[in-house]
Amino acid sequence: MEGFLTSDQIDARTSRALAAAVAAGRDLGLTVTDARVLYDVFSVVVHLAPSPVVVRVPTVLPSFAGPGYQAARQRLELDVAGWLADQGHPVIPPSPLVPREPVQRDGFSMTFWQFVELDQSLEPDYVRNAGLVAGLHAALRSYPGELPFLSAAEPRFVSEGLAALEGRPDLLEPADLDRARREWDVLEPVVSSRAAFEAAFPGIEFQPVHGDSPAANIVSTQNGELYSDFELTTFGPVEWDLAALGPACEDAYNAAAERRGLRRLDEGVLRVVNAVGMSRAVACLALAPQLPLLVEALKPAVEQWRTMPFAGGLEG
Repeated sequence: MEGFLTSDQIDARTSRALAAAVAAGRDLGLTVTDARVLYDVFSVVVHLAPSPVVVRVPTVLPSFAGPGYQAARQRLELDVAGWLADQGHPVIPPSPLVPREPVQRDGFSMTFWQFVELDQSLEPDYVRNAGLVAGLHAALRSYPGELPFLSAAEPRFVSEGLAALEGRPDLLEPADLDRARREWDVLEPVVSSRAAFEAAFPGIEFQPVHGDSPAANIVSTQNGELYSDFELTTFGPVEWDLAALGPACEDAYNAAAERRGLRRLDEGVLRVVNAVGMSRAVACLALAPQLPLLVEALKPAVEQWRTMPFAGGLEG
């Protein structure tokens, strides 16, 4: 398709990210003789073996997300994950072998994390994990730092992504793009302003939340489950962390939340955060030229979105 990276170009991007991670690690005094790529989708994740350090190098990004933009978000991520680790909560912590700061090298902005051995024998249990998220929320309530309101909704990413899909029927049909734009016109003001959200949902309490489907970002290790990937940590309703997981996960969360003295999920807020999550998924198609696998990967989400209530019921 027009403008899509070839497999050779993607391989070259991965190689550049790997080389930057290795060079940055060595500059920080780490021994790196057997580096290997663990994961390569939106980020290239590199184990700087034999050092017990993993580097995450974002590579698939919107046009506005330069290294400075990334570094600002990465500092928040390192601070939140580091604070949780310091309090004894089960997270993959920033590497203790380097400063807790993002590192910029060769056009990339990267973060350094402690290497942990994953237990590959276990299949993800999202229902069980959804119950664990209540424990994470209980821990995050005490986080002392400041976080932006619902930055995980990424309003600029959605708005610019939908604009980029204009004239790209190979990525999104015109009728779908029209609905997405009309729906985003309703949703965007609510998630961009705390006052607007509070007006739409009076009495809903906010707190620090993970921001990126924590039930899907819990990893199993020999020493138990660890929370990971705090890239989108934000301040907002707890419902944001349960978006798109379905009734069984919501029930598991509610039961665990009640045991901890936390509030149950609000169904109206859930409908809206589900709709916002779908807007983000649709806008993510604009990244497909950088990551062609998104065309097929996002088809089920787009098909589901077509069946959902417009704007989560905020209009009509």
